[in-house]
Amino acid sequence: MNTNNRRSITTALLFSITLLAASQTGNAQQAGNTTQPSSSFDEIKQVKTGILDIGYAEVGPANGQPVILVHGWPYDMHRYTTVSALLAARGYRVLIPYLRGYGTTRFLQASTPRNGQQAALAGDLIDCMDALHIDQAILGGFDWDARTVDIVAALRPERVKALVSVSGYLIGSQQANQKPLSPKAEQSWWYQFYFATGRGQQGYEANRRDFNKLIWQTASPKWHFDEAEYERSAASFDNPGPVAIVIHNYRWRLGLVKGEARYDAWEKKLAAGPAITVPTVTLEGDANGAPHPDPAVYAARFKGKYSNHFRKGTWKKPSAG
Repeated sequence: MNTNNRRSITTALLFSITLLAASQTGNAQQAGNTTQPSSSFDEIKQVKTGILDIGYAEVGPANGQPVILVHGWPYDMHRYTTVSALLAARGYRVLIPYLRGYGTTRFLQASTPRNGQQAALAGDLIDCMDALHIDQAILGGFDWDARTVDIVAALRPERVKALVSVSGYLIGSQQANQKPLSPKAEQSWWYQFYFATGRGQQGYEANRRDFNKLIWQTASPKWHFDEAEYERSAASFDNPGPVAIVIHNYRWRLGLVKGEARYDAWEKKLAAGPAITVPTVTLEGDANGAPHPDPAVYAARFKGKYSNHFRKGTWKKPSAG
């Protein structure tokens, strides 16, 4: 499997989710449906939680195995147009929510903190599942929301049938982030330090479309997207919400701002690096320009059925089963 950009990751997700579901149910979903992948979502639905009005797309039969795919920064739900259609053709019910502040997802109250800490994003996903009456789902995510699905799998495993996480185990903590990295590794996080400044916040606000396009180009250097493809997602960045949430996310990671007290208990557990016990496939591409850990570093975090698909072949964790 050669996942060298964000588009080919969709094929990897399809393979991984189908494989995981088959291993859990004893039979694979039917693959003979001739439905062709769609390049857009015809309808954006809305569901309210305690703090958000979440926009989401839904494809596939209503009685199918739920699969929830969550995007990261600076992307949106349209990164899953291809894989969601392929999964729907195989009988899955696929839901793709907008991250808080993106697209049609809105805060219900203007006074709600524009919090980007990891536990808040994971809480949003669980709240969304509750609002949609989904007790358990297969979860898939990349970038920020690979971390989100990791957290839900670690802290609420009963809600996760199986997990697909691009770049593996991304759960972190403010304490761990205090440790300096090598100069080369620090260089790859340049935007994190930029966002820590007032100049960075103003610069991102003024240039968010150009800034996000630069991240697309540097994070996936072999992904030759066209302007129309970028603009389809870029419309999701034009809300007031994303800038404040992005700035808070990166400042929180460095310990420069506080999170919300409601998430303190979760963050304490996450700081200990909790194991993930649900069946999991992790993915890594051969041209990932974004900061990411070596698969060997996080392998021991996965205690259940687990495999990692990497550029040099399929690397599997030594396991007794």
